[in-house]
Amino acid sequence: MAKLNDPNAFLRSLFDVAVAAADPMACVPAALGARPSGRVVVLGAGKASARMAEALEDAWGPQEGFVITRYGYARPCKGIEIVEAAHPVPDQAGVEATARLLDIARGLGADDTCIMLISGGGSALLCAPADGLSLDDKQKLAADMLASGMPIGDINGIRKELSAVKGGRLAAAVHPAKLVCLMISDVPGDDPGDIASGPTVGHAGDADLAARTLANWNVTPPPAIEAFLRAGGAPVAADDPRLAGVENHIIAAPAQSLAAAARMAEDHGVEVRLLGDDLEGEARDLAAAQAAQAIAVAQERLPHAVVLLSGGECTVTRRGDGIGGPNAEFTLAAAVALRGHPNIYVLACDTDGVDGAAEVAGAVAGPDTLALAEAMGISAEAQLNENNAHGFFERIGAQVVPGPTLTNVNDFRAILVMP
Repeated sequence: MAKLNDPNAFLRSLFDVAVAAADPMACVPAALGARPSGRVVVLGAGKASARMAEALEDAWGPQEGFVITRYGYARPCKGIEIVEAAHPVPDQAGVEATARLLDIARGLGADDTCIMLISGGGSALLCAPADGLSLDDKQKLAADMLASGMPIGDINGIRKELSAVKGGRLAAAVHPAKLVCLMISDVPGDDPGDIASGPTVGHAGDADLAARTLANWNVTPPPAIEAFLRAGGAPVAADDPRLAGVENHIIAAPAQSLAAAARMAEDHGVEVRLLGDDLEGEARDLAAAQAAQAIAVAQERLPHAVVLLSGGECTVTRRGDGIGGPNAEFTLAAAVALRGHPNIYVLACDTDGVDGAAEVAGAVAGPDTLALAEAMGISAEAQLNENNAHGFFERIGAQVVPGPTLTNVNDFRAILVMP
């Protein structure tokens, strides 16, 4: 474990501890209990779902089942079939896998038990366009919403209106079997209806609201989607009798990972100031605000180090043509705001190991970041304006690339103020 005299490595250790706290191999067995009698079928979707399936089989032995995860996130399971599809924009493999999953769900009987494994990423991986909509429609809308800066809660609300599997529809398909859903939360507030767009949670439906939300964020939907929203869908409400008795359990969440990082920091004599586990907003704006907080802490001239910890989900409004996700953009914007402050170090990473669409978790920055870039002829401000944070940190060698972490409790941010 890194020592405090290497601030960048110490921040990376905090991130690693946060990820480990959400490892399905630890949290799934603790939530399972005894295996139900009779036929048990495991279904699931999300970036952590294959690891969740692996953990379940580690506890119960080989099981019957079918789980969809992101490319590169599969795990070796003994009985549960694992398939991979695209994220964050869905693809044909996801459509075909979701059709198979729905067929299995609809084939369950009243004496069967379905264990559902759901984690962040399930919104893209569970892709079943509602009648009259195409994969092309869903792909274009998904890409445009992600580029608009729209909050994830609004994105998921729109997804529910356009899906044959989200917003409680998967739970309805499982009926009359007993359904127990284990969830790893990646959404601010940990609302089960927002995790993977709530495939096992009823949704009242509001097509008019979805259309207004798209307009408010200047997103023009494809004509078929616009017409579908005008006509309205067929929601599965929370009081639908097919959802009676469904059990939804959140087994890991951002707060637990922040708490684990906080314990490690305190063990090293670092004062912890928690800023919240559900922060949202434009990445560069949140970075500027937290940089200002860090500077204020430095001005306290404390004899010990202080770390500001936060979680949640930032967004990026695409302004340029660069490559950058919200965590890398947060780090770059913080570095620009800090202007080489000699005592402050920053890390922002996504706990799933993927920041935006790049196979990079995020980045670290410190007092020498801007000077190093300037010596290489790189303007941090220009790169920020182009949304090219990943390109910036790749060139100066400050990316955090853990590979697939096999879990997902959203963004992890730590700003270390040294004495």
